[in-house]
Amino acid sequence: WMKNKLNKYGRPLLGCTIKPKLGLSAKNYGRAVYECLRGGLDFTKDDENVNSQPFMRWRDRFLFCAEAIYKSQAETGEIKGHYLNATAGTCEEMLKRVVFA
Repeated sequence: WMKNKLNKYGRPLLGCTIKPKLGLSAKNYGRAVYECLRGGLDFTKDDENVNSQPFMRWRDRFLFCAEAIYKSQAETGEIKGHYLNATAGTCEEMLKRVVFA
């Protein structure tokens, strides 16, 4: 599925989990995503317990990651991706995040 979505064939997909998982601002997290994608990775992903901390809210992280994806795609001419953790404390909040994304 991912190979089709990212239009990558004939080689393994290259990806990573953004670290550190805690402590980055949403802007710096987006910058790390951009640097990884611009540097040649096909996708990045949230660590499983990155969610919505006071210093990095989910919506802000989503917007900075989206900007990183669009910018890296424009510069490389390749399809890139970031897999964002949309889990939340309630089903309602999780659905809001999914609809927003």
